Amino acid sequence: MRRFLRRYCVFPSAVFMALLGLNAEAQNRLRLSSPANINQRVEFNIYLPLRNTDELDRLLEAQHTRGSGQYHKWLTPAEFRNRFGPNPQDVADLTQIVASYGLKVTGVHSHGVRVQGSVGAIQQAFGATMSAHVALNGSAKLVASTPLTFSSALDRMGARIIRFGSLPELRSHARRAGGPIPLERLAPQNRYSPFGAYWFNDLKQAYDFPSVQALDGRGRTIAIMAVSDVQKSDIDAYFAHESTKSAPISAPAIQRLRIGGGSPPFDPNSGGSLEAELDLQQAGGMAPGATLLLVNLPDALDSSFIDGYLALVELNVADIVSTSFGSPEAYYTARYFPFTGGVDMTAIPRIFDEIFKQGNAQGMTFVNSSGDSGGLPVLPLSYFTATPQDPPVVVGKFLPGVETFGSSPHVTSVGGTNLKTTADPSSLESSYVHEQAFADPEVPQDPFALGNYASGGVFGSGGGESIIFTKPPYQEFVETGSNMRAVPDISLQMGGCPTIAKTCRKSDSFTVEVFDGQLVGVIGTSVSAPDFAGILALKEQFLGGSRLGNVNYEIYAIAASQPAVANSPLDFLHQGQPGSNGPFSTTKTGYNMVLGVGTPLVRNFIFAPELPPAGNPQTKSNP
Repeated sequence: MRRFLRRYCVFPSAVFMALLGLNAEAQNRLRLSSPANINQRVEFNIYLPLRNTDELDRLLEAQHTRGSGQYHKWLTPAEFRNRFGPNPQDVADLTQIVASYGLKVTGVHSHGVRVQGSVGAIQQAFGATMSAHVALNGSAKLVASTPLTFSSALDRMGARIIRFGSLPELRSHARRAGGPIPLERLAPQNRYSPFGAYWFNDLKQAYDFPSVQALDGRGRTIAIMAVSDVQKSDIDAYFAHESTKSAPISAPAIQRLRIGGGSPPFDPNSGGSLEAELDLQQAGGMAPGATLLLVNLPDALDSSFIDGYLALVELNVADIVSTSFGSPEAYYTARYFPFTGGVDMTAIPRIFDEIFKQGNAQGMTFVNSSGDSGGLPVLPLSYFTATPQDPPVVVGKFLPGVETFGSSPHVTSVGGTNLKTTADPSSLESSYVHEQAFADPEVPQDPFALGNYASGGVFGSGGGESIIFTKPPYQEFVETGSNMRAVPDISLQMGGCPTIAKTCRKSDSFTVEVFDGQLVGVIGTSVSAPDFAGILALKEQFLGGSRLGNVNYEIYAIAASQPAVANSPLDFLHQGQPGSNGPFSTTKTGYNMVLGVGTPLVRNFIFAPELPPAGNPQTKSNP
């Protein structure tokens, strides 16, 4: 049956799902709901391959190699398109072909064309039946319930369309702290506890940030990928909490870039809203002088994230882009027919990677949370195929894997730890003591509400080896133990103990967020990723406004030069933290697939040890 499916087809019909062996409940949960309105107008991208990719890879390495004549000589979007964008003749031919289908090219970009037309015209053009699909969370989307077909001309060009697939939405990496944590620990007073809740300024003292009077990220723009808008009152209240007469602080400037109509409004019951406000508060706390650009995506589908990243690289408006979403790479493979219909769809992560390459060539840095499921983020196929029992039973165990987008070699993947600091109520001191990275075991779960359970899941720093991307050049600086791309690259405090934890450690930490007017405890690599984005904004400011591009080259060079003597004054990184994320354990030195190269001592990490440090929270150096 697979030979009848075209290379870039999308999720199959309910009948086909039955043939693939999905249980009846899974078919009911995932099947298409109703025929689409043929008059509905739709916009989508047709992607074409980049040209001169070997030359691009050589350029990227030269741009990130000190001493090279191309070092930090970044391209403009026009220069990138002229050198590496799709073949201009293919773009011209594609424009004519889609016009013959009754569709219209509304824009040309560095990775293809933007097309507009009716559902009826799309069905005729690609021989597909379109249906209106309502996901479990209520979001609606158009799905091709029969495979897309391409003309020989489009096949020759390598044209790709992903807008009408039925892959699951990407998942947020922020969760509320819960489980066995005593309720009193959710009070935002880490000053009375060594494990949190941590405010941004507590973390800045713990990781040895420079004084805010020396560096605050001014002149830098950090983009935050979001699927929800935010409440200004929450952002203002977060920073007002730490503001004093002697050390006043105001909320950072927030701009918005709306994609595809923009994000849904703030919803106190939405994980997307929790994520958006957390990311802004953390990035803004680390770099309060930076401009924050909230990229308002309409949903968490791959196609929406691609639209957002495309807009950022084509407009070239952000220096650093922070994302706290991802999905297991395995779900894009033919083996995971519940999502792909038995067709290899790893072309989708590769499209993202090509966009990240463009951003890197323009000097942009992409940061992504490594995930919160430790080294075990992948559901077993039996979860989808086994017939549900009453009461539900465990039908399989979570499997190893890594998540997009951090698995791309052109993105910095940020893992996480549990942090312990000093606790002195009389001074608010929050100095570094140590960290641990032991994942919390979780109870059996039914993530898609199919009536089956998967067991063996954990909450902890995402890590492992890619099944799509090979080992990048910068990981030759250290021993990763793999010939594939290994993640994460670096880590910071993420906390632990979710509401579905079986057991938690007393040393599990957490972060505080102001959400819907309330103080809540949050955990996840959604904390560590925007924190690291803030660190990079400080570094760029220290360098006089120079962009960093793919900062992984520098991260691994720093790791290779880490002094062999533990706790040296010249340390760039905290290493040797104990921990495990399931399949992998930490190491005393070097790289591991739990924490990457370790956690940063920020002043040394950004090569600014001479700058004064951030002192106690709510003081002039660390308001």
